[in-house]
Amino acid sequence: MRILVDCRYVRVDRHDGISRYSARITEALAALHPVTMLIHDERQLAMLPDLPWEKIEAPTSLLEPLVARQVNKLHPDVVWTPMQTMGAFGRRYGFVNTVHDLIYYVNRTPPRDLPWVIRVVWRLYHLAWWPQRLLLNAADEVVTVSYTTKALIARHHLTRRPVSVVSNASDPPVGVQSRTAPATRILVYMGSYMPYKNVETLVAGMHQLPGYTLHLLGKTSQEVRARLAPLAPEGSLVFDGPVSDEEYAAALDGATALVHASMNEGFGIPLVESMSRGTPIVVSDIPVFREVGADAALYFTADDPSGFAAAVRELEAPGEWAVRSAASRERAAHYSWEASAEALLAVLTRVAAARTTR
Repeated sequence: MRILVDCRYVRVDRHDGISRYSARITEALAALHPVTMLIHDERQLAMLPDLPWEKIEAPTSLLEPLVARQVNKLHPDVVWTPMQTMGAFGRRYGFVNTVHDLIYYVNRTPPRDLPWVIRVVWRLYHLAWWPQRLLLNAADEVVTVSYTTKALIARHHLTRRPVSVVSNASDPPVGVQSRTAPATRILVYMGSYMPYKNVETLVAGMHQLPGYTLHLLGKTSQEVRARLAPLAPEGSLVFDGPVSDEEYAAALDGATALVHASMNEGFGIPLVESMSRGTPIVVSDIPVFREVGADAALYFTADDPSGFAAAVRELEAPGEWAVRSAASRERAAHYSWEASAEALLAVLTRVAAARTTR
């Protein structure tokens, strides 16, 4: 079985969520079965495992709907793409597509790092369900990253194809030391500042958490800083900006909790990253966070700053932090790239076999 993996969404500088998902599952999949990677820029190879590769058009090319013509020449049995936008017109191979979330049907502001033309197309695409249905039904099977998103796909009747879960995960933690209590009263947020992330609830809740500081990690514009700073007590916010993986790990190791107030997510990678290091999570009570955090997390209503503050203060009860820390490590162990690769290989094998039978 010749497997091609679409790695064209891997970044050339540092991973974002889709990029890391692509690279890590490709690496784990290659340990189970030979894999050939599809790239569009040789600089991507620095962020990918040392595997055979082929170069094709970029996924943002106007020729993307016809990209299967290039892929046909490579004679794959099955192709997996980690994004649902890969063209499938005229394909002569098994094809497995991926949907990470349905966030942008509710929150239609596209990612700001995309070219303006792609941002316009992105917004138009999410004005109706039928474009998504066309893309997903063009595949043989579909995978998604959570059971929450799988249920939403079914609810909105987005595809006639079978849907399987190939979970997101985090890299194995390095240098974790056992702790029974936090060393500081620091709260950590990692993520973007798009409206659905609802960071304002966290910031407003700091009025009821004297002695705590909220460290905001990730790229922040001057506009974001100017909007958020007046909402919190003076000195309670720290804008750390972009951080390395090592700096992020150190921030989690020194924190009381990782906090998130998102209204909508497809998974929740920061939750697993924090739990894997034994740092408890205090997060909004949305279905996917319940799926990922289970009984290890503390929850609050997404738009309730007082509820957020109360959930954080629960960690101050004698022994509570240590219990949540141990439960967090146990819960994080449910997610690994190896398990995700095994689930994906089962889908790819099934698709390739079905085409052979036909």
